Parts: sequence; structure tokens; C-alpha cells
Amino acid sequence: MSSRLPPLNPLRAFEATARRGSVSAAARELNVTHGAISHQIRALELSFNAALFERGGKRLRLTPQGALLLPAVTHAFAEIAAATAAMTRPATSGELRITCVPALLSFWMIPRLHQFTEQFPDVQLTLVASNDEAHLHSPDVDVCLLYGDGNWGDCWARLWSRLELFPVVSPTLLNMRPLRSIRDLRDHVMLHGDDGREWNTWLAAADAADLQRGRQHFMSDARLSTEGALHNQGVALGDTITAGSLIARGELIAPFDLTVPANDAFFVACRNEVRAAPIVRVFIDWLFAALESDPMPELQTSARTIIRSRMSKQEDPKSAAEGFRPVSSPGSRRVESPQKRKIKS
Repeated sequence: MSSRLPPLNPLRAFEATARRGSVSAAARELNVTHGAISHQIRALELSFNAALFERGGKRLRLTPQGALLLPAVTHAFAEIAAATAAMTRPATSGELRITCVPALLSFWMIPRLHQFTEQFPDVQLTLVASNDEAHLHSPDVDVCLLYGDGNWGDCWARLWSRLELFPVVSPTLLNMRPLRSIRDLRDHVMLHGDDGREWNTWLAAADAADLQRGRQHFMSDARLSTEGALHNQGVALGDTITAGSLIARGELIAPFDLTVPANDAFFVACRNEVRAAPIVRVFIDWLFAALESDPMPELQTSARTIIRSRMSKQEDPKSAAEGFRPVSSPGSRRVESPQKRKIKS
């Protein structure tokens, strides 16, 4: 069987060239010359007696034979890399380097960190607050928790949780400056964790896109805007993961009964070559187990706040008020197609 397999280096040259789309890019990745890659690809084509690439144009294209070969080669190299990682890191001990969306790190992971360290006391964690997908390709990072669409090339990614977005405010500020209706937002500072698109999405869903706004503060990420709300600085947009426990403890209140689904979601991701390492595997397993065993609490809104949305315009005001529900109840109003949410690094 082994005598019928092509040599390893030509296969590496072929896989890198097909993935990167050019011989030059493959040569840079493998730290060899352009000529060496070309020579290895020609040798592989001779061994198969078939062309693997269509020459011509700025980007190489696979022939039908090359397209047939590529998935098998890619899978084989991923399995070899995973087995190598498992052999070189055979124990659930040592240092594990994690990057995580800042708000998720502060309000969800750190409060639960003792659960992991009690179960795996020999694992030392290095935690970095970041939503930069470039960390996926860094040898200094093992696992990333990212907010995005999950379409990151050359890595393993799995959906961790989807999100619902809704305004949050501190009880102290609400007592000083009530939010009896959506119009009262004009008297509050609006806290943004992005460039303003999240609030625009929610206001549009509430049929209040033309609301006259008061003061606004823009912050680099959702963690800062949520902390601003905790410190009575204004009204922020929270989500079901990072704000849920804060609402359950009474530190924040969800004053309205409208939520909108975030277009992106939280994903767990890592490089293919580290996925099978035991220390990485146990941390990823813990992330999913912790989420499943510790579901988000029921989010209670402040009493009888009504949003006059497109839906309620068709209802009698009395019946709308009588139909008030907390944001997380099955019948709560939500919008199905918001604009794309962005959480910065």
C-alpha cells in the first residue's frame, strides 16, 4: 500500500498551492523557493500522469483530477497534525492560552472560571480580551471565542451560542429617570458598544428609527457599554449571554419587551493542529458543558413598559398593555432580520 502513495513533500506543495491559490503564496508559507514548489507539483503530476492545475491567469485553478485529490490530502494533513498535537501534549496540564470577546470574558467566563480550575487544577490559563480573528492563526493562542459568522478559513470552528439584543439600564438610574415609554429614551444617554448600528437595528424594530436622541457615547466594545450601564451612565444594549446574570442579580433591568436576534453568534474556534490536544479538548468540552448546565436566567423587564411597535399599532392600547410579557417569555416580540452586529476587538 505504501509503495503506491505519492511522496509527502509534493503533496504538501500541492495542498498549499491549491489552498492559497498561487505558487508564490505556497512557497512563502512553506519557506521554500517558487521553483521548488513548481518542481514538486510537476513531480506529483508525473506520478499521477495527470495535470492537477490549469495554468493561465493570476490564480491557479484545479483540474477535475486536482479537485478530486485536494479534499483527501487536506483531511489527511489535518489528521496528522491533530495526532502530532496529541502526542506532544499528552496530558491535561500545562498552559492554555485563550482569547475571548471582551464582554463574554468579563461577564460570563470569569465568574465561572473556578469551575474549570477546580476540575483541572494543573492547567494554567492565560486569558486575553479580544475579538480579533487573526489570533486563530497565531501559534501563541490555543482557543478563541469569537463573535462572527464562523466562516474562518484553515481552522476548526463550532457554534457556541446565538444572541438576542435588548436595552439594559441600572435600577438606580431608572428610579431617578423613569423609562415609561420608548420616547423617554430621549432623556437618557445612549451607550453604544459599536458604531451605532446595533441601536439603529433595535429602534427600527421598535418603529422608533426617527426618535430624537439625547446625548450618546460610543465605546470600543460591548463590555464597556455594559459597564457604563452598570455605573448609571446611560442605557446600553445587552444580550442574553453577557447581561443575563446581571439582570438575574438585579444589577441591570431590561425595561422593554422587545428583543432582536443578533445576526452573528459566538463561536469556539482553534487551529486544526491543536484541536485534538487533550488540554484543548477538555477546555472546549467544558465551555459547552458549562453553557448547557448553567442556562441563562429568565430576564424580567420593569413593570408594564409598552413599546408602540408596528405590531402594537394594530392592537387596542388596552389589550397591548394587558399583553405585556418579559423579554424572554415564549410570546415576547422579536424581530427576525436585524442588521449585522459588530463587536470590536
